[in-house]
Amino acid sequence: MFLVALSIKSTFPLNNGVSIPVLGLGTWDLRGREAYDATIWALQEGYRLIDTATLYGNEVEIGDAIRNSGIPREHIFLTTKVWDTDQGFDSTLTAFEKSLQRLHLEYVDLYLIHSPRGKRNETWRALEKIYRGGLARAIGVSNFTIQHLKELSSISQTVPSLNQVEFSPFLYQKELLGFCHASHIVVEAYCPLTRASKLSHPQLATVGKRYGKSPAQVLLRWGLQHGVIQIPKSGNRNHIHENSDIFDFELNEKDMIELNSLHENFRVVDDSILRG
Repeated sequence: MFLVALSIKSTFPLNNGVSIPVLGLGTWDLRGREAYDATIWALQEGYRLIDTATLYGNEVEIGDAIRNSGIPREHIFLTTKVWDTDQGFDSTLTAFEKSLQRLHLEYVDLYLIHSPRGKRNETWRALEKIYRGGLARAIGVSNFTIQHLKELSSISQTVPSLNQVEFSPFLYQKELLGFCHASHIVVEAYCPLTRASKLSHPQLATVGKRYGKSPAQVLLRWGLQHGVIQIPKSGNRNHIHENSDIFDFELNEKDMIELNSLHENFRVVDDSILRG
């Protein structure tokens, strides 16, 4: 999928009509002032998608940064997630209320089941209630496989708006991507930069030189051109800027095919998170 004329202001449509920015800030492992500063810097850079989770322990700082940014709340797309230990109908509703309290916000834009481990079907029914109540503009899942998505469709007519999964050329989940696109589920990539573990790969450097871009920028652009939202995590202001500088070039078909071939089922996150 080639996507021309994209900018940091570009969005993808979710299946309920809500629009989500194509580039966001991941905040895993950012704590305290680091989480606050990274969010402020990203918003100043033009990012309008911020991704957090109960598990990350930074919802307070993320909420503070959003409120103090000077940017109208409705212009920022905020995602948070319910963790495995809070799964279940009543416990999810309680966990969501606690997230809103920590964020000090009246609603979130997207609420996700963080992983399929646990009482995912009961949890999904809680997300449906949250959505119907207008407290989340969209609901979705994370780390769901095709099997999990099929199971969900058998117990609910509500199609997840988004599936957040690990996705990079080194973990090119082509079948899952095709299934999600055919099911009108947007795919969002966490760890699109492989937590820097593959940034020194020679093919990334070679492709990057042809466009005057870094390996990180090549990875993010590759994902965008597959129609996948990118949420690279960084607490470094220069990296946050670098990660946003991906809208002035387009990888050609030959380079996309070359990058597709890097798939080696390489995961940064333990695949136990996929089990359930």
